Amino acid sequence: MSSRIDLHTHSTASDGTLTPAELVRAAAEAGLDVLALTDHDTTAGWASAVRALPPGLGLVRGAEISCRWFGTEPAVPLHLLAYLFDPDAPELVAELARVRAAREERGERIVALLRADGIDVSWPEILAGAAGGTVGRPHIAQALIRAGLVATTNEAFGPDWLGERYRLPKEDIDVFHAVRLVRAAGGVPVFAHPRATRRGRIVPDALIAELATVGLAGLEADHEDHSPAERAHVRALAGELGLVVTGSSDFHGTHKTVRLGAHTTTEEAYERIVAEASGVTGVAYG
Repeated sequence: MSSRIDLHTHSTASDGTLTPAELVRAAAEAGLDVLALTDHDTTAGWASAVRALPPGLGLVRGAEISCRWFGTEPAVPLHLLAYLFDPDAPELVAELARVRAAREERGERIVALLRADGIDVSWPEILAGAAGGTVGRPHIAQALIRAGLVATTNEAFGPDWLGERYRLPKEDIDVFHAVRLVRAAGGVPVFAHPRATRRGRIVPDALIAELATVGLAGLEADHEDHSPAERAHVRALAGELGLVVTGSSDFHGTHKTVRLGAHTTTEEAYERIVAEASGVTGVAYG
């Protein structure tokens, strides 16, 4: 029987609703063999996930890095999944800290805009809700839900709210710089949901080809936000460029309806990623 491998999930260390310990237990209950913990711009959940690993579950330690491509105006935000990098690599640590601080500052500014329009949301309450994790718009969305202003996270991310009217740009890492930093830290960078047009603007294939020349290792094809045609496009592009193809749930707990293991990565692709990594000591096993 083939392994079930999910390489993109979030915990309360960023904008997921399960703690790292709860997440690894849920992964085992969902019948997964390998799980990647990829919180936004942080490694804060790694240690507790490793401590709580159930028997038989492998953990790939990673992060989802907030990046931007500055080759067009305005710049295009995108996400890079970084696997098995050294969490103490000084340059990468400094950049991730900068991005987290900028996320927090942006969150506070969004709340100020909402409050200026008479919307009763509390920044201290939102910070407390993030419980020390990387603050993101989903935390503000939860405050809007608690206030009875929207029913769901999806609604909160609509144009009347955080999707447009109260959306502010955030500081991100130049994507070329991010790929190089991840590789320098012994990690393996994979482009998250690269064709997800429903999330907004996407980058041209030519950019992905350029990123492959500086160290991009793979493309996430099987993802909830990709249509069948978009998945096929990503697979074909990865084939042309010799990149690994991954699939994953991008699980956030109750913030999204997608289940753990909804999309998975092949053993062959997973083994390629592990073989290319030299940052943390391999995959942790429970």
